[in-house]
Amino acid sequence: MTLLPVTIATWDYDRVRAVMDGRVPVEGCEVNYLSLAPEECFHRAIPHGEFEIAEIGLSPYLVALANGPGHPYVALPIFLSRIFRHSAIYVRTDRGITRPQDLRGKRVGVPEYQMSAVLWARGMLQDQYGVQPAEILWRQGGLETPGRRERFPIRLPEGFPLSLIPEGTALSPLLAQGELDAIISARAPSCYRAPGVAVARLFEDYAAAEAEYFRKTGIFPIMHALGVRRDVHERHPWLASSLSKAFAEAKRLADAEFHEFTALKVGLPWIGQEARRTEEIMGKDFWPYGVAANRRTLDAMLRYSYEHGLSQRLLRVEELFPASTLDTLKV
Repeated sequence: MTLLPVTIATWDYDRVRAVMDGRVPVEGCEVNYLSLAPEECFHRAIPHGEFEIAEIGLSPYLVALANGPGHPYVALPIFLSRIFRHSAIYVRTDRGITRPQDLRGKRVGVPEYQMSAVLWARGMLQDQYGVQPAEILWRQGGLETPGRRERFPIRLPEGFPLSLIPEGTALSPLLAQGELDAIISARAPSCYRAPGVAVARLFEDYAAAEAEYFRKTGIFPIMHALGVRRDVHERHPWLASSLSKAFAEAKRLADAEFHEFTALKVGLPWIGQEARRTEEIMGKDFWPYGVAANRRTLDAMLRYSYEHGLSQRLLRVEELFPASTLDTLKV
């Protein structure tokens, strides 16, 4: 049988390494696997389409899907990156910002208004603390380097308080100089914990805040999914199922390493205890793939995208993924 040659590009996550190193094959495929940081992966996949299969940001995917003309990749419910985003909010300590409600009326920088990390932080502020997106003065630009723009065009309501930072500037220096009051960013700004700079996290004990958030909501925010380039998916519809099987098995192998005590596979001395604590809070499969186990999280993400002015229509979960991945095989 002739194997389909494909290049897969994602970051070097523990949950993909068994596919990356060939321990888990992708049925029907000859795999060339590239390990790339998400920013580089996104840049090379969109709009250049360099890879048949790539890690993609889920919030921009929703924007492209809802507003047209569509996204160059088809997402699979293989959620490579998930993280609670209480840790992503950095504030000036000299502006009286001691609780989320204090962000009302403040100038808050974001690398992209549509990016998944910012979407989830806004949703948390809205649902848990009553802070509406339109109550914040949003400023968009590169975190450390000038010139970053939104990945896909967005059409926010007229008068919505989002504007670009001045040309030639970046968010982190502006926060350090006091020109911004806060930043929401997946990557920590370089000014955070810099000597003499009055910047801290809004939630310094973010782990406790995030655990409580999960207990209240049952939501584990999704950042990135695996995507198949649309032309490849249309020519080879079987590929979605092959990838789903392979990446699920790779994650199963990675999960088992949290509880390996003969010789620690993960370089943290109490990793087993931390895994058990996480399971007590979030359940045995605390990082699930598939639609059914993630419907609450996906429904919240779709709602935020629509309510925050990114998606021009409210998408349904069933529109996001190939039909073959919407349920699981039962024998």
